[in-house]
Amino acid sequence: MKNVLLAGIFGAALTVSCSTAKTAQQNRAEFLKLKGDWEITSVDYDKSYRIKPFDEGADAQCFVGSHWRLIPNNYSGAYTLNGGGSCPSLTRPIKFEVKDGNIFQFKKIEDGTKAKQNIAGYSLTMVNQGTDQFSLQQNVPFNGEIVRVTYNFQRTAGK
Repeated sequence: MKNVLLAGIFGAALTVSCSTAKTAQQNRAEFLKLKGDWEITSVDYDKSYRIKPFDEGADAQCFVGSHWRLIPNNYSGAYTLNGGGSCPSLTRPIKFEVKDGNIFQFKKIEDGTKAKQNIAGYSLTMVNQGTDQFSLQQNVPFNGEIVRVTYNFQRTAGK
């Protein structure tokens, strides 16, 4: 009887560990699909608000046409705002990861600092992910309300 009980417990533990490993592999596969160059084609939000994403001091529309390079194998990347009009021209290195299969987290890396020294960052929800496009949604609190901002990405190169 003891042996049957032990075999049952071992079997259950093996099943749980295999399903956890399979989920981790699926999450990793989805994460690796982000490799390449991307462009934000649109930023959708309630236009009655003035949104300045990621503490850049630039209007959300300045991010339309921005270039994002994502390199999942070392969790690094960068985004570049093209500038023009009232939009700044800048390139910002980032470190990023995807948690639980759909939470895209990133932090900006400032000149002269290491990623581990920067504990502040941004957390967005990944939606509508396909081979050549995906969207990130950010909930921004404002005066007791939540403003949802959606950044729509299109692949420009790399796979």
